[in-house]
Amino acid sequence: MRNSYKITAVILAVIIGCCGCAGTVEQNKKEEAGTGIIEESVTQEGETVLETRQQEEAAQEMTEVSVSRVTVHDPSVVYDKGTYYVFGSHMAWAKSTDLMNWQSFTMNINSEYPELFGREWENYCRTDTNPELKGNLWAPDVIYNEKMGKYCMYMSVNGDDWNSVIVMLTADSIEGPYAYGGPVVYSGFDAGDKHPAELTDVYQVLGEGADLTRYQSTTNTKLNAIDPCVTYDEEGNLWMVFGSWFGGIYLLKLDEETGLRDYATTYETVPNQSDAYYGYKLAGGCSVSGEGPFIIYKDGYYYLFLSYGGLVAEGGYQIRIFRSENITGPYVDEAGNSAVYTSQENNLFTNIGVRIMGSYDWSGNRETRVAQGHNSAYVSEDGEIYMVYHSRFAEGKNGITEAHEVRVQQLFVNEAGWLVAAPYEYTGEHISKTGYDMEQMCGEYEFIIHTPTTYYQKAGKATVGIMQPSHITLNEDGSVTGELTGSWTYEEGSPNMTITLEDITYQGVFLKMPSEKLYFNQKQREVVMTFTVLGNNVTAWGSK
Repeated sequence: MRNSYKITAVILAVIIGCCGCAGTVEQNKKEEAGTGIIEESVTQEGETVLETRQQEEAAQEMTEVSVSRVTVHDPSVVYDKGTYYVFGSHMAWAKSTDLMNWQSFTMNINSEYPELFGREWENYCRTDTNPELKGNLWAPDVIYNEKMGKYCMYMSVNGDDWNSVIVMLTADSIEGPYAYGGPVVYSGFDAGDKHPAELTDVYQVLGEGADLTRYQSTTNTKLNAIDPCVTYDEEGNLWMVFGSWFGGIYLLKLDEETGLRDYATTYETVPNQSDAYYGYKLAGGCSVSGEGPFIIYKDGYYYLFLSYGGLVAEGGYQIRIFRSENITGPYVDEAGNSAVYTSQENNLFTNIGVRIMGSYDWSGNRETRVAQGHNSAYVSEDGEIYMVYHSRFAEGKNGITEAHEVRVQQLFVNEAGWLVAAPYEYTGEHISKTGYDMEQMCGEYEFIIHTPTTYYQKAGKATVGIMQPSHITLNEDGSVTGELTGSWTYEEGSPNMTITLEDITYQGVFLKMPSEKLYFNQKQREVVMTFTVLGNNVTAWGSK
């Protein structure tokens, strides 16, 4: 239960200093060996300084927040019997009952992986230049298969030169023990001796002697069989979306009786639409970036999440969203752009796909998150949507440049049926379905536009690509003044709002929630009014 209370306008602030500054704040991290759990604490050195808040209000609403961090790369979220689980690359898993406090755990996979994956690894994936199995178990996804009465884990076994395979494991309990079930789909195969197709099911699907030339073309169908996401459609059919970079992202129908590929379903080979072996083409192609696909269904639409860019901090992940009325596509963004590319380009520089967030810095930040990506999402029985992803940090963490942690943010559906993300991480709040008072909505906001073509990178000792806020005021007469001007409206009896700035109209919702700013007592966060909107294929946030 969250406790809210009032504090006076005088608060304690800590001055970060060196070379003569009054004091320092050190954000200490204690990581339990072998768990990945990160507990946050604050120590002070030197003097603390009293700072008077420059606000007319005599008090601010505060809330207590309890958060336990965890490190899981490529987290896939699953809800089971009152507990949220995330399954990630390199055999990292964690669980939580509230999406805020996470605890790592181990399963039989952590010790038995050589036996579970050894057959495919030794026979197909392993090479002299890539000889270690442990670091090549990537991006699992778990689903309960109702027909089998089993929990099915789909995980990619990654090899060099795209010679990878997605395999399935099964268990009676979500925490295992898991047993090997079989291969689902392969990549990197050829008709020669390098990665012989005879070691795969390719000829079973395509017929003996099939021409495999197109599967070695990065502008065509050469992809990496990694990053599976398995889901049911609204008709109860079981599907797996998968793939990475180059040849694109594809969708295969699975056999619910076995959890493996449905060999009874066939596909035509149609350029930029489908492939006889890989199934329906949903996104990417022509060597553009894109991986970590994930699909959810909500209110008549299938939403496809992709991560553009690479997995490191610089030029790293950007979460982009497309949608379709059919799970097989076609998927488009708000502007009608297709998720499928027909020519080669650097898609980090394009406004294709709704970018859900970028690298940004404003006063509500605790940290500058960059390369947010490889997300999953969960739709609750109440219709609430939670997006789970891993994030890196502009300054690194604990002395580790590429440190990463799991983060969770709520998603909301705007009036046009597009997803928008809450401006701050989830801490147990719920949106008011009946809306907010005028007094709460009006006022001065920091305003961040998540420019789709801006990305984080270093330039010597400086950094670029971190978006900075403008300052705007929502006035009671419906006008917007400040550094940007325009108008705004709201829907009576709902949180829905519309704002027009510089001739661009954005639609979204108001949401009252705790900011991420760290106070003297780091468990306390200021509750502020925010809004999240989308317009012209661009996401924007406001924070009061």
